[in-house]
Amino acid sequence: MKKGIIGKKIGMTQIFDEKGRAVPVTVVEAGPCAVTQKKTVENDGYAGVQMGYGDVKAQKVLKPMKGHFDKAGTAPKKTLREFRFDDPDAYKVGDLVKADVFAVGDKVDVTATSKGKGYAGVIKRWNFQRLKESHGTGPNARHGGSNGSNSDPSRVFPGMKMAGHLGAERVTVQNLTVAKVDAENNLIAIRGAVPGPNGGIVVIRDSVKAARA
Repeated sequence: MKKGIIGKKIGMTQIFDEKGRAVPVTVVEAGPCAVTQKKTVENDGYAGVQMGYGDVKAQKVLKPMKGHFDKAGTAPKKTLREFRFDDPDAYKVGDLVKADVFAVGDKVDVTATSKGKGYAGVIKRWNFQRLKESHGTGPNARHGGSNGSNSDPSRVFPGMKMAGHLGAERVTVQNLTVAKVDAENNLIAIRGAVPGPNGGIVVIRDSVKAARA
């Protein structure tokens, strides 16, 4: 991975390409991100770069974190994320990473926390089919059906698809395309949809699949 940045999902819109076709895009306010720490093999066992995004008032930061930011010489940041770059030595503590680190046509992976939808049944959560609604099926058309046999193994295996909490989990959408970059306003338009609600934190990285190709 050569590039990465933290941002905030603004929402979806559409732009027009050179052929006049409407292209659905997600607009992300990407950066500016400050490099707050460098991880080294000698001290941490691996090489990485920690970045911070979003200013926060100093009085809202705990003393250990305030010392962390003071040591880096940066203002307190609301969100911290780490990146494993191929060349971490290219980054120095205190550097600013802006939206222009990416260019139009770049392939990226976008990671965010998906929308939380609360408790959901098996049809909404796992796309189960409905049961028959005639011939004595009863009021259980949206139930999950059998979870396993009675005598053997006489239990429900872990991981069985059942009703439960839906969403609010880490999701990565791979191999998306950067459609437009507005460096002046720190905006990146990514073709297609990305996880999470508007205003949610997203992390944009070089696409793993594109790097392998």
